[in-house]
Amino acid sequence: MYIYVSCNCIATLRAFDSHSPLILTVPKCLFKPKMRIPRRPVTFYISHITPKFLFVPVFSFHFGAFWSRTSDHFLHKRSRIVSGGDNQFHSSYTMDGTMVTDKTSQFRHTVCKDGAQDACIWSSPEGGHTIEIGKQIFCNRSLNMKNIVAVGFDMDYTLAQYKPETFESLAYVGTIKKLVHDLGYPSELLEWSFDWKYMVRGLVLDKKRGNILKMDRHKYVKVAYHGFREMSKEDKVGTYGHTLTRDAFDEPDYALIDTLFSLAEAYLFAQLVDFKDNNPGKIREGTDYPSMYKDVRAAVDLCHRDGTLKQMVARDPKRYINEDTAIVPMLKMLKASGRATFLVTNSLWDYTNVVMNFLCGTRAPDGSSPCNVDWLQYFNVVITGSAKPSFFHEDNRANLFEVDVESGMLRNTDNGNPMPQVGSISPRLPLKGMDTSCKVFQGGSVGHLHKLLSIASSSQVLYVGDHIYGDILRSKKVLGWRTMLVVPELEKEVQLLCELRNTRKVTHQLQYHLQLQLLRNESDQIEDKIHHLKWSLKFDGDNVGEIEKQRLSSKINDLESQREQVRLQHQQAQRECHQKFHKVWGQLMKTGYQNSRFAHQVERFACLYTGQVSNLSLYSPDKYYRPSEDFMPHEFDILAL
Repeated sequence: MYIYVSCNCIATLRAFDSHSPLILTVPKCLFKPKMRIPRRPVTFYISHITPKFLFVPVFSFHFGAFWSRTSDHFLHKRSRIVSGGDNQFHSSYTMDGTMVTDKTSQFRHTVCKDGAQDACIWSSPEGGHTIEIGKQIFCNRSLNMKNIVAVGFDMDYTLAQYKPETFESLAYVGTIKKLVHDLGYPSELLEWSFDWKYMVRGLVLDKKRGNILKMDRHKYVKVAYHGFREMSKEDKVGTYGHTLTRDAFDEPDYALIDTLFSLAEAYLFAQLVDFKDNNPGKIREGTDYPSMYKDVRAAVDLCHRDGTLKQMVARDPKRYINEDTAIVPMLKMLKASGRATFLVTNSLWDYTNVVMNFLCGTRAPDGSSPCNVDWLQYFNVVITGSAKPSFFHEDNRANLFEVDVESGMLRNTDNGNPMPQVGSISPRLPLKGMDTSCKVFQGGSVGHLHKLLSIASSSQVLYVGDHIYGDILRSKKVLGWRTMLVVPELEKEVQLLCELRNTRKVTHQLQYHLQLQLLRNESDQIEDKIHHLKWSLKFDGDNVGEIEKQRLSSKINDLESQREQVRLQHQQAQRECHQKFHKVWGQLMKTGYQNSRFAHQVERFACLYTGQVSNLSLYSPDKYYRPSEDFMPHEFDILAL
């Protein structure tokens, strides 16, 4: 039988062999009159069936509420609403629906500038529902948002999600042209095309050997390609396994593909490796693999320096940047909760204004976004040209300049304070009607930012970025900021994981991950039997007759054949499983059974991670994020239910 208890405190008991449920009313006095929302639905199992045939009936508490359009209260509903992850509301609820309100009750549903409703955010009447798995925020380290006084954002690939099929292709074509016209590479390269789906983040380029590697969290190479040719297991082990000292796989001999900006250059490097191997003499003499990578990097830098990419994006932002209607409501909600918001980007003011105006600016009736600075109202401080990651070093002595948002000109500041200009005895005053609530700067360091925002402790800052090294690692490791990593690939990955969980193998009626685990266990058991028989023959051979020896030897041969068959089945099943995520590199966060190197970095340096920045709008600004429990291998089979 199973028991289901909902918020109206009615328990229903149904036996599996019965057609009519027994309804039992549980008195309210059995429960505390006031209780916290549980972190997850509380689940346990009660069954009268023997363990051999145990089914999985569920007993769950579900509590939920909707924001009211006209009241500062919650209207308690008897609806099945489950918070995504941790408890979504930091208030106490009684069983009759009353609650102790907190400061989050001030939020109201907002209306878009065109009259339509904003995307469904947490503070809207539609907010507080179950958050679909692809939109959830995942927690590595506990983070209480009530302790956060300032929330900062990177711009490129964080607030602004570029379309890889257009933006990365634009970067690829621009880089090819620079290689041919400026660096003397053959004109044949101009005919090449770009597969923007081929490369993924977390790969490592071996610049000396022309290889592209995917490693696990222990830095063991699991997948390796030379150009576009897959390396055999023997080649991998021979190149990266037989060494007296472990390779760190870091600069200068290796390049980390840890940002989406690097995917095009990684693909181009692989193409050049194949081209050099297959066309000796066509690339100028003396150009080895490291030189080719250096040239690719130089060509990419030329594209950024001469403004080729940014000019194209500025002409038609909609072609290259995904629109996200939840960004503005999210920023409004954060500011309304009493927190400061800031933007720190390596892009200069002219490009920053174009991109942010597209994302957050007002829209004309035809959908166009006339360029203005209205978007500044959503921030307290904007720092452009920040030169991250050096920006995060407190001993950085870079000067901080104020940006004139009308002309783009820079003015000297005294650590962020206005300075009298030459020929004037007083600081320049802003023009009448100009919004001065947000100041725009260029350069500087994190020390300037802390002073501008009156930050007393670095742990009071949450910074959201997309670059493990440039945004997350330095801000976390050097400063102790709280961090959230944006992983756009994550949404598709978790959806595939859910599909994989729900897909059953026809041959074994088992889920893929269970099938893989059983094949692995079967292989281990066969291996143990083989070892046992071989050791028996070796040490007890004198006491065993010739006929028995032949029988044991035959059994060993049968087991070895069986082991090889299971190994091939497991190998094929694992390959099929990983190819569902990516045809070449498999699952982003896994390499075989281990977390990938990229996943290891996410776990180490990101307090939170999610698929897109606007997922913050789906959670309370005062939410307490809590991680799931860790298990050591000796605990897993015992405790991980």
